[in-house]
Amino acid sequence: MIIVIDAGNSRIKWGVHDGSRWLDAGALATGEVARLAETAAKWPLEARVAVCNVAGAVVAETISSICAERRARVSFLHASAAACGVRSAYDSPGQLGADRWAALIGARAVCGNACLVVCAGTATTVDQLDADGVFRGGLILPGFDLMRAALARNTAQLPFADGSFRELPRNTMDAIVSGCLQAQLGAVERMFHGLAAEPGALCLLTGGAAPRLTEHLNIPFQLMDNLILDGLLRFAVSAGT
Repeated sequence: MIIVIDAGNSRIKWGVHDGSRWLDAGALATGEVARLAETAAKWPLEARVAVCNVAGAVVAETISSICAERRARVSFLHASAAACGVRSAYDSPGQLGADRWAALIGARAVCGNACLVVCAGTATTVDQLDADGVFRGGLILPGFDLMRAALARNTAQLPFADGSFRELPRNTMDAIVSGCLQAQLGAVERMFHGLAAEPGALCLLTGGAAPRLTEHLNIPFQLMDNLILDGLLRFAVSAGT
């Protein structure tokens, strides 16, 4: 039995895999990491556990303690020069976020062509993976909700907007929502240009805000349930966690 845990800035997602299929999955707020113990109590003892953590040392320590109570064999994924068919061209491979690395590994498992890997959550990451499995580089920008929150927090008269996407917005709410979405879409589509000429090039999107983007993208794309958990599973299998 393999358990994978993705500890992100806003949410902790987890899944249980029996080697053939997902048996269970769930999520909770990162600030409530201690509640993971309630879920872990249902996991089998001495399971293999693979963790991706970008939420800091306290979260990592809490997850480790919870897993220790289940006598689990735990491995934390860290970015490296190469893993699971993916090679990194990052200047310092170890500085790449573990979540981005896991998503790239997950993408390589489902796509043998060049692809753009987009994780749309608290932050949005946009990473190029070529047909040879080389991570060329990528972007980090504030996510859709973070952009809206920044405008509301740092301007005197702009609210946390809940408008609609319009090509030519004619009210403030729609202008904010459309501006934030256009910024996300523009970053994704501009990065895809670097891969567009390659055969079968595709954009893979995952994360809570991904469905908002797919409504308006003008490039070939596929919405994935959770590339990070998929990458963690592949890592756990390859490493024999």
